[in-house]
Amino acid sequence: MLAFVLLFAVLNPPTTVYMWQEGQRLGGVQQDWVDWDDIAPVVARSVVAAEDANFCLHWGFDMGAIRAAIDEGSNRGASTLSQQVVKNVFLWHGRNYVRKAAEAVITPVMETVWSKRRILEVYLNVAEFDEGVFGVKAAAAHYFGVAPSALTAVHAARLAAVLPDPKGRNAANPSPNLRKRSAAILDGAETIRRDGRSACFEG
Repeated sequence: MLAFVLLFAVLNPPTTVYMWQEGQRLGGVQQDWVDWDDIAPVVARSVVAAEDANFCLHWGFDMGAIRAAIDEGSNRGASTLSQQVVKNVFLWHGRNYVRKAAEAVITPVMETVWSKRRILEVYLNVAEFDEGVFGVKAAAAHYFGVAPSALTAVHAARLAAVLPDPKGRNAANPSPNLRKRSAAILDGAETIRRDGRSACFEG
């Protein structure tokens, strides 16, 4: 596993376990890798604002979010982008102690070896945005008919808003709740740009 962590620091993962499983179930998936420089910067800010606002401030685990989740009696909002990359790229989906233990071991190793920008680049290329639609390049074409470099702030916010439930939300035809969530993400993306919480991947 350490070898894969080192390898994928410089080479792009060809697929993931979940992507392969969905490909078998659906008869194929949409996914094409796109380099960091070819993604509109607002996309990364929007995803961070939506999923892990303290991404630049932690080492893989957001202890404040974990404590808050424990106090609430759930794990909602406790999983960082780094943990999600580890789950998506190196492990499998599902809730069990073996996977969580492996995630706890691999996440700090990946954070040590990979840059924050690399973590986000991989995340944006393997995240599911609709059924069988993986990565921001496929999502940009699927929902808006544009290249990832042409995504607007509104597009980016809507894509980020579907991430918790990609099979149940539609970025191109948002529900009132999704519009409200997108508006909050739009504001959040601008906030982390202004206050410096995007510096670790934009600097």
